[in-house]
Amino acid sequence: MQEHDPDDVVDAELVEDDEGLFPVPADPGQHPRPLIDPALLPAPARPAPEARPLVDRHTMLRPGAAVPTTADGPQYTEADFRVSQRTADRMDTARPANTSRAYGHALGKFEAWCAEQGRVPVPCTTATFTEYVVHLVDADLAPSSVQVAMSAIRGAHPEGQQPGMRAAREILRAHAKERASRRAARKAAPITDGILSAMVATCDAETGVRRPAGTRDAALLTLGWGMLSRRSELSNLLIEHLDVQDDGVTVLVAFSKTDQAAAGETTFVPAVPDDPSICPVVRVRAWLEELRRHGHTAGPLLRPITRHGTIPARPEGRDRLSPDSVGAAVKARAVAAEVPDPSRVTAHGLRRGPAQAIADAGGDPTRQGRWKPGSNTVRKHYTEPAQGKANNPLTAVHRKRAEDRARVATMTEPAGNLTS
Repeated sequence: MQEHDPDDVVDAELVEDDEGLFPVPADPGQHPRPLIDPALLPAPARPAPEARPLVDRHTMLRPGAAVPTTADGPQYTEADFRVSQRTADRMDTARPANTSRAYGHALGKFEAWCAEQGRVPVPCTTATFTEYVVHLVDADLAPSSVQVAMSAIRGAHPEGQQPGMRAAREILRAHAKERASRRAARKAAPITDGILSAMVATCDAETGVRRPAGTRDAALLTLGWGMLSRRSELSNLLIEHLDVQDDGVTVLVAFSKTDQAAAGETTFVPAVPDDPSICPVVRVRAWLEELRRHGHTAGPLLRPITRHGTIPARPEGRDRLSPDSVGAAVKARAVAAEVPDPSRVTAHGLRRGPAQAIADAGGDPTRQGRWKPGSNTVRKHYTEPAQGKANNPLTAVHRKRAEDRARVATMTEPAGNLTS
């Protein structure tokens, strides 16, 4: 056996096999390899980011207090930003369905416009936002519709990334004034008690498989009119929300436009004993009886009816008339009744008509219609116009002039023949 020179050093690298690590001689003349592959070494630690001060122009530091920095803040992880699927589902359904549809439609139009213009829709710049508002204004869109679009776009942005509003608001304000100067606002026609009677009469004319729909619509019209109801309120009514007595119907409005916290509010709809045709007690009792015949004693009050006149059980969410369907029912009855200009009759007329009647009688419709106390809408559209008619100073002038003319006429009339 040949002996190795003690000074003879053989380069080797460690190689792993089934038996473990063993030395392998390196090729002669090559540079010695490291014993450990650098790729297997841990990455060098990155230096900690420099702490930055967290102050703005509103910061106030007490004497001796240190300047707050980013190092003082909490160290968030991914878990702090995750929400569960059940939370995501509730977030998706938290916004009212009508609002979601309107916002989704408006946002879709904005995204399509941005695609045509080569602009980023979300998060968009203030310039893009303002340019789009001008686009809507140039199309002569109603100011309220422009406002919906603006809200939809900003609502789609993360907090703190919404575009600026100042220029867009000023443009919209000028548009509203200019538009008002050349066209009158188109308002829903008020459904007076006379129009209500004509519309309910079309319900009584229904026979055969159409009779249940007539019974339902008669209850919808008379109860909605007495409640000064919004169509969404009618859509959300449950059978359990009603207490029908001979003198009227007590209705629990579980939530409404002015009660987003769903505290609930009770409304009393009085009976109309002198005219059973438009009496909500008569009409609601008839509809509840129809529902019982079809096996419904709880749940949604106003339900879809098949073309065969049946009222089947449906999955939740499809078991009630939607607000749009409520509006369609009111419109259809107005057309059937041949009311003047039926195109102006909407479900809002069930609210506007009785509100004006209350104001004309010297009352205040605020509570019955569930407006906010001191509502500007009630004051501007109902109470002030009614007071203006009743207490108009020119009316007093005309009355006095008529009285003066009558007095003068009496004084100048020839004396009648005197008889002894």
